[in-house]
Order: sequence, then structure tokens, then C-alpha cells
Amino acid sequence: MKLDVYGKRVDLDNAHGRWHVFYVGHEGKKRRATDIHIPDNVRAHEVMQFIADLCHEWATPRNSTVRLIDE
Repeated sequence: MKLDVYGKRVDLDNAHGRWHVFYVGHEGKKRRATDIHIPDNVRAHEVMQFIADLCHEWATPRNSTVRLIDE
């Protein structure tokens, strides 16, 4: 799952029931987002709202939403 989280690119992967979160740089390189922990019991349809609530401090008037990126 690829998200734009208040202007920051974040990729999520759920492997074997565990969420893995990555920041994606402008050049496409990924690094583990060790400061974002998603509990294993958060389901895929809930994860966008969970991330929005967790990272709401990142919001600005220009970047005020969390959205799914289609690629």
C-alpha cells in the first residue's frame, strides 16, 4: 500500500500478519520508518485512518490529507 501522508510518501506492507512501514525518498529509495508502529491487529481497511491519527502533526494547510497513491 502506497500512501501520501500529509505530503510525505509512506509505503506499507503486511507480511505474515505484521505491518512494515517505509519512508520513500524523492529518488525512490526506501528506508524503514522505525518511528511508526502499526499494531498487528489493525486491518488493511483501517490502516489509513490509523496513520492519519498517528501522524496528524505532519498536517499543514497545504498538505492536510492522507491519500492512497495509485501506481
